[in-house]
Amino acid sequence: MFLTSIFRAYSRLAVFAVGILLGIQVPSFVEQYNQRIDAHFREVNINISGFQDTADRLFDGDLEALIAYYANSNDAVFESDAGSIRLVVTRYNRLLVERSALDSNAFAVAMHVMFAADQEFYQEAMRQYSYTVPLNSIAIQWGLAVAIFITLILDLTIFIFRKYYGLAKLRKSNVAHN
Repeated sequence: MFLTSIFRAYSRLAVFAVGILLGIQVPSFVEQYNQRIDAHFREVNINISGFQDTADRLFDGDLEALIAYYANSNDAVFESDAGSIRLVVTRYNRLLVERSALDSNAFAVAMHVMFAADQEFYQEAMRQYSYTVPLNSIAIQWGLAVAIFITLILDLTIFIFRKYYGLAKLRKSNVAHN
């Protein structure tokens, strides 16, 4: 009984410590993701600028009209380039959506990055992520919040399991006695 109690206490401490270590990564990962989105946006902005200039001069700024013109051209090079321009425009729009999602409060940004981020950029950020142990107030707050949340979820799960298991055991004993 004593060893079980000690094991349970140390297990909860270990879960709490893991929660802190995971939680302090959140602001750092969000920052690295944001930097990655910014870098990609600057790059795609340069790539699209020439096409946007042409669209501004000849199609009242409508890139879709420029793409349609290229696609409907009798020139095979222009037809081929229509697909390339569409890829650049699509990427630009995806990055624009990500940038607007990242322009919010810290909690909303973290939730977006964890649960709704563009998967291509998220996976790229995960592959390139360098783990850090920042000791600033935001990282510590995130660490404590995640640790408390994970510990609370674990405790509630164990509580519910014990309640359910206890009720099932009680029902079995009542059925056996009747």
